Amino acid sequence: MRAPLGDFDDARPAPDCLDLLTAPVAAAVRAWRGTVPAEQLLYVDTDPAVADTAVFVEHHGPGLLDASANCVIVAGRRGETTTLAACVVRSATRVDVNGAVRRELGARKVRFAPIETATGDTGMEYGGITPIGLPGAWPVLVDAAVVDTEWVLIGSGRRRGKLIVPGKALAELPGAVVLEGLGLAAA
Repeated sequence: MRAPLGDFDDARPAPDCLDLLTAPVAAAVRAWRGTVPAEQLLYVDTDPAVADTAVFVEHHGPGLLDASANCVIVAGRRGETTTLAACVVRSATRVDVNGAVRRELGARKVRFAPIETATGDTGMEYGGITPIGLPGAWPVLVDAAVVDTEWVLIGSGRRRGKLIVPGKALAELPGAVVLEGLGLAAA
């Protein structure tokens, strides 16, 4: 089937592609519940060499920039307690780490999690981290602009492949908190 966005001719329902996803993402798709049926989570095969946003958009067209979202892992610290969380913002924006994230996590200091932590704790590849299949105890902070996007291109857990999902599905993920202004205009 043709994807609802981009130039992807071979979009397949993610439940039919579990073997192409990392274990945590496949488990989350298998256990999917919510108002959006799992069959509307679509998988498209992509070249891992163009997985990073800027290169991906250059390769597949600038129209995808507004329909793509990045998922970054942050570590918020207050005293001796560290809280890991995911932040999902449109690819054309950056995460408001020192404002919205710090307030939501109640942290004194927030930083991007080290790559080893982000990949090790999620079971996903760097450059392919997705909000689908994250550890259940983690907050998943989602910018309202992402939720309001009809179809969103996100990682699949691997550098190869992407998921295309209705934006509203991200608001129903375990631990999801929708925040206005989580994504700031890129400087």
